[in-house]
Amino acid sequence: MNKPQANAPKEASEATCRAHGYLHGQLPKETGEDFELARRGFIATIPDAKSLNEAGFPVWDMSAFSFIEEGSPAPATVNPSLWRQAQLNSIHGLFKVSESIYQVRNFDLSNLTFIEGKTGIIVIDPLISSETARTSLALYREHRGQRPVVAVIYTHSHVDHYGGVKGVLSDEDIARGDIRIIAPEGFLEEAVSENVLAGNAMGRRATYMYGALLPRGPKGHVDAGLGKTVSLGQVSLVPPNEIITHTGETLNVDGVEIVFQLTPDSEAPAEMNFFFPQMKALCMAENCSCHMHNLYTPRGAQVRDAKSWSHYIDEAIDIFGGKTEVLFASHHWPRWGRDVAIAFLEKQRDMYKYVHDQTLRLANHGLTPIEIAEEIALPPTLASEWYTRGYYGTLNHNAKAVYQRYLGWFDGNPAHLHPLPPVDAAKRYVEFMGGPAAVLRKARECFDKGEYRWVAEVVNHLVFSDPANADARHLQADALEQLGYQAESGPWRAFYLTAAMELRNPRPASPTPRPGAAGQVRTLPVERILDSLSVRLNGPKAGARHFAFNLGFTDTGETFLLSVENGVLHHRRDRIDPKADASIKLTRMGLADIVLREKTLADLVAANTASVEGNGKAFDDLVELLDVFDFWFEIVMP
Repeated sequence: MNKPQANAPKEASEATCRAHGYLHGQLPKETGEDFELARRGFIATIPDAKSLNEAGFPVWDMSAFSFIEEGSPAPATVNPSLWRQAQLNSIHGLFKVSESIYQVRNFDLSNLTFIEGKTGIIVIDPLISSETARTSLALYREHRGQRPVVAVIYTHSHVDHYGGVKGVLSDEDIARGDIRIIAPEGFLEEAVSENVLAGNAMGRRATYMYGALLPRGPKGHVDAGLGKTVSLGQVSLVPPNEIITHTGETLNVDGVEIVFQLTPDSEAPAEMNFFFPQMKALCMAENCSCHMHNLYTPRGAQVRDAKSWSHYIDEAIDIFGGKTEVLFASHHWPRWGRDVAIAFLEKQRDMYKYVHDQTLRLANHGLTPIEIAEEIALPPTLASEWYTRGYYGTLNHNAKAVYQRYLGWFDGNPAHLHPLPPVDAAKRYVEFMGGPAAVLRKARECFDKGEYRWVAEVVNHLVFSDPANADARHLQADALEQLGYQAESGPWRAFYLTAAMELRNPRPASPTPRPGAAGQVRTLPVERILDSLSVRLNGPKAGARHFAFNLGFTDTGETFLLSVENGVLHHRRDRIDPKADASIKLTRMGLADIVLREKTLADLVAANTASVEGNGKAFDDLVELLDVFDFWFEIVMP
């Protein structure tokens, strides 16, 4: 039996302390400027920025990070540069950005911005959770008055920029339909694609990336780099009713003029910057924040286009730079002054372009993505700024992302073209290396030398060949933990430490799948719900079976033909098949209840909320062919 203390986090090793000491000499000079900017315009906050859900459980509580004191030295278990970012991201409250522009910062992963119009307020990016958005709105109104929300702007399609919308809009507001909800072209499609079609896998990986399961403390989660962490409240989505389709498009919203710049395939597939001429204020969405962002996000998403990203920043400088007096974004703190804003934008622009150009330069010399990531370094002019450091994205994995975008996952070496799957390869590696005892002995020797990357790579084979080998799991955890302590990137730290925790404390197997939250499915339009079913259809089980159903939605007036053939599910708007298995009338919410396995078609018929003509049993058969994903699938073990 393992001793209980073997499951607990360890101290920083001598090798980790040496790594921190070396890093100190490489960091930019500390002037205190960022701390001044992060506090500028402070109005008020509430204790610990706490937000509670209906059951009284805190979905956001900064008291968990009270161990991070401004000016305190970094613990040995935290990268000193990340510790500095964690101090900055602990400054929370309501801030005045400029006349008529206010932000609530660090009440969630992202910022919530309020623009004051003639009769009410425009809300920009209502956070992840309804609870944190509601708390932020209450704080604003406490100090600025009971102004109604007249519009919501989603800057882009990531959940931390729309998920809390029902915290600023009531059901009555939504039903009334007079609130302007503005988003970039492609927003809804990309929000669904990223958070629903791949939502289960991405959500599970996000628990690693944001340290959601880690204890808060010097040996656990300290910061996500982009913000403190993610809130754990109710996620919602209200579809936009106004779409921005081109750069230069201008709207007048409650007396506030807004000039938009579309930036697709930048930080998100659907994103936009915008400028407020009356206030001389430029919102850069999430295209410019106070660090190096992700070209590839470790939670999983489409690789981003560094070249386009750089181009859009340059375009923003060209269109808006000469008129900008204040620059703000959806994360971190603003910058004031035209020259300061332009200098910041120029270096952000060149950072992404440099990663793009130099990766391809080295790729054209024949270097592989791993080799490029080891060689590439920012030039001194870029490396000298705190806001180009890899607190979220890293130069290492961003270079690999550029390679992937242009050349794909294959590095050209045929030995990597068709490798064995992890478990099969692991068993053979262990056998070749002399068996489990020999691998452990040699790996412990490397661990004592501080060779943690190598230990993690080697012992991973031993874990995958025999996950019941507790000694292997614990040595792997120890190596990953030291890598986490050394990581400057918040997500890298969280990945390493979460993996260590799960290796030391394996989650008991469940006899049934444990799906993730269904909140977003309930708010989707019908077509998007149907689209999400296509990735749940178990093709091998469907086999040669054929289904066809005419679906009519009594609440939306829409009709769809839902069919399955060749193991593929299709849906077609405004189509009817006279030979369909059944014609079904139901509501959008009824469909959501069925696909979430919370009700059956028979339940809806019994409740008089659905009707069926034809073979309703065939629809039940189709539902049985839909996989239910398990949110808690294994990552660091087979």
